[in-house]
Amino acid sequence: MGIGTIVKSDIEIAQAAKMKPITEIAKKIGLAEEDLELYGKYKAKISNEALARLQTKQSGKIILVTSINPTPAGEGKSTVTVGLGDAFNRLGKKAMIAMREPSLGPTMGIKGGATGGGYAQVLPMEDINLHFTGDMHAITTANNALAALIDNHLQQGNELKIDQRRIVWKRVMDLNDRALRKVIVGLGGPLQGVPREDGFDITVASEIMAVLCLAKDLKDLKHRLSKIVVAYNIHKEPVTVGDLGVEGALTLLLKDAVKPNLVQTIEHTPALIHGGPFANIAHGCNSVIATMTASKLADYVITEAGFGADLGAEKFLHIKSRSAGIYPAAVVVVATIRALKMHGGVPKHKLADENSAASLTIGIANLKKHIDTIKSFGLPVVVAINRFMTDTDQEIQTLLEWCKEENVPAAITEVWEKGGEGGLELAKRLLSTIESAENNFKPLYNLSDSLEEKVRTIVQKVYGGKDVEFSTKAKKQLMEFEKFGWSNLPICMAKTQYSLSDDPSKLGRPYDFTITVREFKPSIGAGFIVALTGEVMTMPGLPKEPAALKMDVDEKGNALGLF
Repeated sequence: MGIGTIVKSDIEIAQAAKMKPITEIAKKIGLAEEDLELYGKYKAKISNEALARLQTKQSGKIILVTSINPTPAGEGKSTVTVGLGDAFNRLGKKAMIAMREPSLGPTMGIKGGATGGGYAQVLPMEDINLHFTGDMHAITTANNALAALIDNHLQQGNELKIDQRRIVWKRVMDLNDRALRKVIVGLGGPLQGVPREDGFDITVASEIMAVLCLAKDLKDLKHRLSKIVVAYNIHKEPVTVGDLGVEGALTLLLKDAVKPNLVQTIEHTPALIHGGPFANIAHGCNSVIATMTASKLADYVITEAGFGADLGAEKFLHIKSRSAGIYPAAVVVVATIRALKMHGGVPKHKLADENSAASLTIGIANLKKHIDTIKSFGLPVVVAINRFMTDTDQEIQTLLEWCKEENVPAAITEVWEKGGEGGLELAKRLLSTIESAENNFKPLYNLSDSLEEKVRTIVQKVYGGKDVEFSTKAKKQLMEFEKFGWSNLPICMAKTQYSLSDDPSKLGRPYDFTITVREFKPSIGAGFIVALTGEVMTMPGLPKEPAALKMDVDEKGNALGLF
């Protein structure tokens, strides 16, 4: 773009785009109108009957998109994912996109939505970033119905002998609201319930979100819900949803939410947007059902995992791949010159200044660690250099030459500005890499390893840390979890996304650091153990100037200032 060019906002570009009826999009991938449950003209869920019929079809290749550690400068991982799907279709390949649903918390807060950007967006952008098809509402309702049923069980005699001091199930809402992190419920006398400490998480941190995203079908969803641990009894033994006998009611509330949502990109590439756990406090991948369904409908599926390869990609490969048998044909690591500069110590207000030395000598070490991590899993990797208008030719050339020296395939992407056309080089490089490179995927730890060994493996091999320390509480939990038979589950690390360490201020490639695990949280229904580190909050707060301050709606009902 030249100097003086008027740059349209994402929402202006999205609102100017012409969508096709979703029935037309479905037809491109072999789905008839009776296979859909329509939510207006441009959104649909795929029916249970169609999902069941597709299981016998051969699966296409999965391409996983991840990135370096995110910075306020922006990496554009979702944008690259969308643009790459469009590029594959421009090359005549039958491709689909599978992505997460945005949460209203970051949408109204600071991060923004998750539908891509510029001319690489998923539509209808406004709907997807707001209430979409009601999946978030269904998960919120199921979570809070369970909370109400627990409190009612206490009120009605507490047959299961639940220790009200050891209830671990929290209420949730799909917004950032720090004031609700710690609350007291049941005040006001005997008729108002049993007083106890409680709190709220954000909806995407609910185990029900993780369960929905890892379930293979409705039956598996119900089974997983029954195994969720909600409390401990007076004998310090776990109490589950199955013990309460309410897994049927929760499944009923989720019967439509479990079906994947079909939408389209600006270039009419079919996209499944379904499920949305955060990668810093959960496993950060869209639903297994959506990814598997896309792989049955297309030859290539472009999917993403949240934040950097130390979080989303690690969890995709250790949790989602293991659980569902979904193995990537290749992994894309997205990097930007701007973000590498920040990792190299350049302050945000000076990112427009040319500074190849900083982006190479220090910042590029962050990219190298993520590349090495993907290679350690035995997977082919390609670097996507997501170009910004402020990047100079010299900076781009420096990064390309580094990739060449490291023998890592790399391609410039300009999908924000050019849509699928700007991703053609990356798509071609990926196709060549998938065709020629060896794929010897193998997890970095065995499920038979102890929970402590699994955490240490992630810290040392994925984060590049020296060691891990466990708090007194965490050590006690390790012994308890082994007694309960949970030690054979994978680990889901809850860690800051901004650093390879558990300290968000340590950018670049820190060395000789120790990760501290302060406590563990069992997610038995989801099928993993969460290890909480640092100051990661399961209920985020709003920034000083939330994005909501710029949002409005005109008299015709069109959203303003969404992004």
